[in-house]
Amino acid sequence: MNIKNTIVIIDDETQIRKILSIALEAEEYKVIEAENGKDGIVHVATSHPQLVILDLGLPDRDGFSVIKELRTWTAVPVIILSVRNSEEDIVKALDLGADDYLTKPFNTSELLARIRANIRRTQQSDDGSKFTNGNLSIDFAARIVTKEKEEIKLTNTEYLLLVLLAKNVGKVLTHSYILKEIWGPSSVENSQYLRVFIGQLRKKIEDDYSKPEYIVTEAGVGYRMRNVG
Repeated sequence: MNIKNTIVIIDDETQIRKILSIALEAEEYKVIEAENGKDGIVHVATSHPQLVILDLGLPDRDGFSVIKELRTWTAVPVIILSVRNSEEDIVKALDLGADDYLTKPFNTSELLARIRANIRRTQQSDDGSKFTNGNLSIDFAARIVTKEKEEIKLTNTEYLLLVLLAKNVGKVLTHSYILKEIWGPSSVENSQYLRVFIGQLRKKIEDDYSKPEYIVTEAGVGYRMRNVG
């Protein structure tokens, strides 16, 4: 069997892990299971997976703290799979650095599609060129973003969103277009995802995120990266 990628599942429900493992292994993914946050973090650190599936309700610690810790040292895509379905929990998870969010019970086909989309975006080939706009620079080959020569730490999704805007500098990108490109066709209605990530990105690259210079809002339409020059 040709193993494509490694996925770490962090979930305390044995049955959920079993269902996920069967589905993922049928698609030729290598699966590593963890029943708590501590073991999950260790597995991510030692196995260098291409994706993490994380439950928020863990026995030893809250899943939010797991996301927060992971984001201090890795940009690996994280998909939340949880029974919690409030907008507050979804926004908080995305705000901390999660890349996607599905609620239980879940559709296996949809989860597999989102896994493929996240891994594909991470592994997409870059042309090796560099982008410069004012004091902001992106080295596509190295996946490094700098402003005034200081490196800016971005999550995987924040980076992909910035690259999408940068490669279309001066062009208005609609909400639905951005959502489809970053999260896939099934997410075109999840505008809350976009609001959260645009807000986080502005906090990291703008001098004053309340008065953005680079990423401007086109009211009722979408967003545009302004050519600062």
